Amino acid sequence: MKDDRILLKIAILGGTGKEGSGLALRWARAGYFVIIGSRSAERADQAAYEINRQLGMDNAQGMDNESACKEADIVVLTVPPEAQIATLEGVREPLAGKILVDATARVDAKDPKPPTGRSAAREAQDLLGPDVKVVAAFQNVPAHALKKLDVELASDVMVCGDDPEARAQTVELAEAAGMKAYEAGGLDNGIVVEGLTALIIAMNKRYKSKVGGIRVSGINKDSEPGR
Repeated sequence: MKDDRILLKIAILGGTGKEGSGLALRWARAGYFVIIGSRSAERADQAAYEINRQLGMDNAQGMDNESACKEADIVVLTVPPEAQIATLEGVREPLAGKILVDATARVDAKDPKPPTGRSAAREAQDLLGPDVKVVAAFQNVPAHALKKLDVELASDVMVCGDDPEARAQTVELAEAAGMKAYEAGGLDNGIVVEGLTALIIAMNKRYKSKVGGIRVSGINKDSEPGR
């Protein structure tokens, strides 16, 4: 029987960047079909080609952002914070009825401080409306670590979202990419997770690392209902 994962299409908007291409590489290796989304279809094609070449597979394809959203079952946003709203405004229509996983952390890498106000994912949800199920995840995963396929990722993923099914599906995707993931409440909790990004950046600078992350302890996921 064919693996169901190959039937699930994941579009990554910002997939030509370090975090987006790293997640794409890991999901393609896990058997998902990955669509690299970019404002430039040419750059997206090149990024997909590099992933397929590295893996010796044909699980990645490049498209412009709007086409990527139309084709995908789940969309992941990994653009820079300043491009979050503009990117989403350009794909509101094709996002309807889908899950959007927003990895936005509004932190300045040069002067890392926790953001204030509402979470970036809450802003995305308000913009897109109830037809889109927004989830916040992957804000704390160091981009440099994602492409090191032979090294364990020492970074856990906190998944925040108002829709339980969307949260659970995002946890599954994170685990398929080689990370431990935990449901961490509603979208408004995402502001706390964004703040952790500031801590991680500051500590990586202090200790001259590019792959430092956050780990969760004391929680036994095997004790979850249904497991």
